[in-house]
Amino acid sequence: MKRTPILPDLSSIPEIFHSLMHGSQVFDSSCSQLARVYYIEKDGGLYLKAAEAGSLKQEAAMDAYFYSLGLGPEVVHYFTEGKDWLLTRAVQGEDCLHPDYLADPNRLADTMAEMLWDLHHRDYSGCPVQNHTAQYIRRAQENYEAGRYDASLFPDNWGYASAEEAWAVVEAKAKYLKTDTLLHGDYCLPNIMLDNWKPSGFIDVGGGGVGDRHIDLFWGAWTLNFNLKTDKFSPRFLDAYGRQNFEEEMLRVVAALEVFG
Repeated sequence: MKRTPILPDLSSIPEIFHSLMHGSQVFDSSCSQLARVYYIEKDGGLYLKAAEAGSLKQEAAMDAYFYSLGLGPEVVHYFTEGKDWLLTRAVQGEDCLHPDYLADPNRLADTMAEMLWDLHHRDYSGCPVQNHTAQYIRRAQENYEAGRYDASLFPDNWGYASAEEAWAVVEAKAKYLKTDTLLHGDYCLPNIMLDNWKPSGFIDVGGGGVGDRHIDLFWGAWTLNFNLKTDKFSPRFLDAYGRQNFEEEMLRVVAALEVFG
C-alpha cells in the first residue's frame, strides 16, 4: 500500500481532524486523481479520504455495511465541508500487493477465490445498494453516449476492436446480468486485505452492492493478469471459485461494459 511521508497543509483540512494529525506521522496514500487519501499513524491507523462533494456518500454507506458484516473498515466520520470527508479505521494486515503475498501467486489466487466465494454467499438484505446492476448498465450507457471508451487495460482475450463492437455485446447480452449477489465492485489486489494470509476484510467498497457475480470475477481475473504481469494465475482463480458457478461468456459481457468506465 503506497504511503509517502508528508507534512499536511492543515489549512485545507477541516479542524475536526487537526488533533489526529498533530504529533502523528501522516502519509499520502492516494492512488487516484479523484481523491486525496491521508494515512494517519495513530490509534492503530486511520485513513482520511477527501473527494468531490457527494462522491463519497455511497462509499461511506457501503463501508459501514461491510463493517457490520465484519468485512470492512469502521467509519469514524463522514460529512461534507466543501468536499466530502471520510475517516475510517485501518483494516488489520496488508493488502494483496504486499511482496509476501505476491511471492506465492498460486496461494494468492486460491485465497482470493475463497474470500470472494464467501462474500458472494452473504445475506445482502441490509445492503444500502440493492440495484447495482441497473446503476452499472446505466453508467455504461451514459459513457457510451458521451463517447468515452477505453479498452487499454484489458487482456487481449477480453478486448474489443471498437466501441461499436463492445456496445453491440452490451445491447445483446447485458440484459442477462442478475441482481442476486453481494459484490465488492472493484475486486482487485489493492482492495483485498490479509493478515498473515488470514482474510481480514476489504477496502474501497464504494462501487459495491447487490448485483451480478461476474463483475467481481472479471476484476479478480484482471488484477492477477495486470499486477502479476502474466495470465498464468487467473485461470487458477476461476478454477478455485468453481467454473460451474459462473458463465465464461458473461465475463466478456462485463468487459464490454467496463470499457465504457
